[in-house]
Amino acid sequence: MLAKVSSCAVVGLDGEVVEVEVDISSGLPFFAIVGLPDTAVQEAKERVRAAVRNSGHSFPMKRITVNLAPADLRKEGPAYDLPIAVGILMASGQVPASGNGAVFLGELSLDGKLRHTTGVLPMVALARARGLSTVFVPADDAGEAALVDGVEVVPVATLGDLASHLQQLQTIAPFVAEPRERPTEAPPDVVDFRDIRGQEHVKRALEVAAAGGHNVLMTGPPGAGKTLLTRALPGILPAMTPTEALEVTKIYSVAGLLRADTPMVRQRPFRAPHHTISHAGLVGGGRVPRPGEITLSHRGVLFLDELPEFPHSVLESIRQPMEDGIVTVSRAQGTVTFPANFMLVAAMNPCPCGFYGDPTKHCSCSPSTVTRYQHRISGPLLDRIDIFVDVPRVEYEKLTGEATAETSGAVRERVEASRERQRLRFSESRLVCNAEMGPVEVRESCQRPLEEGAQALLRMAMNQLSLSARSFHRVLKLARTIADLGGSEAILTSHLAEALQYRQRGGG
Repeated sequence: MLAKVSSCAVVGLDGEVVEVEVDISSGLPFFAIVGLPDTAVQEAKERVRAAVRNSGHSFPMKRITVNLAPADLRKEGPAYDLPIAVGILMASGQVPASGNGAVFLGELSLDGKLRHTTGVLPMVALARARGLSTVFVPADDAGEAALVDGVEVVPVATLGDLASHLQQLQTIAPFVAEPRERPTEAPPDVVDFRDIRGQEHVKRALEVAAAGGHNVLMTGPPGAGKTLLTRALPGILPAMTPTEALEVTKIYSVAGLLRADTPMVRQRPFRAPHHTISHAGLVGGGRVPRPGEITLSHRGVLFLDELPEFPHSVLESIRQPMEDGIVTVSRAQGTVTFPANFMLVAAMNPCPCGFYGDPTKHCSCSPSTVTRYQHRISGPLLDRIDIFVDVPRVEYEKLTGEATAETSGAVRERVEASRERQRLRFSESRLVCNAEMGPVEVRESCQRPLEEGAQALLRMAMNQLSLSARSFHRVLKLARTIADLGGSEAILTSHLAEALQYRQRGGG
């Protein structure tokens, strides 16, 4: 007897419908799975056999052939355990063949319980797009699956419970999701700006960066607070919109980083890879392409500490994603595109010893050593950074003073107000923040509301700083963000002057 059950595969960040066909015929006991299964899928034979028996059902001792269609798509992971088991129960007549319009997903343990499965969110989203109205998922993944509206999610604890449900002996109630609320507070475990003494100009630069999604490079001696300031950045970042939260949750679901008790990512990602990371680890890749750190930091922050210590080829690989907001990974099996719209925050020392230009401590590096160290970062990469800020040594008086700094909550309110102005400005486009503007948006939102004094200053800066066309646009986008923080529709001379102050000295 032949039975057909629908399931899904994950290709990149998207799903693909997989039809599981189970045929049981007479002959010597034999169990084969065809359709380009990997090792994990091949091992499903033993898991399914034990799970069926331990769930109170009989495993047919006949010739069993399982086909995973389409046959030219590589099948990976243990998510096919449940549809294979259901197909065997249907083909052997132990449960009615009534799986039309339903998708089955889940890994089986030997006792018939269902385990957590990665990539549930994109697979359920595909099921809705293909008109499949019901999904059977492990109970631990029901909250994640329920993030997709318009699909009935049935949480399954064991294979025996599912068989009783299909036999209409004991119905499993559909999962009811709790209302999703947008977070209004910063993460509780980050450093507050008020606890960081001094460096007020750096805090201002980070506020501007958070308001517009701009890239930042901080340069200073060891111990000046570069890493501490960056670790405090999540406390002033604006909350994610529901659309952004779903995008990030989808990425973390495929990467297997989504915890069962938190089915939806609510805080903006903050990723800080070590400088020994490989090209595939940062950009993404592998035999079957998987998201890298730049994709895991989508809609959040990618922090690269000790920037010159990263391999040159690794740093150069992020240039295109910084500009386009996506990264394309090509392999022999196909090409996969991952989102990579992140805010780069980098920190570096001015030289190998860290004290070049320090007013109190002598630098032990030769001029050629300093030049080679700084030239590890290419000009095209620096040209994609909006804000360059020096982080000097903090003075004793500031470290021991009683004056209290502004809290992260107060800064976050201004950043949220600025982002709200940007959302209204880009309401008819797919843009989210000022840093994403293209030449057309820059002309409409930055050049036209530029006052005359600001235009003269910009013309002078173009000649004296030798700004490239990309830097010209980045200065205007930065000035637009500063104007938004000040609640101004026009870009004033003071806004443009502050934006120019953040440019790299000596070139674009």
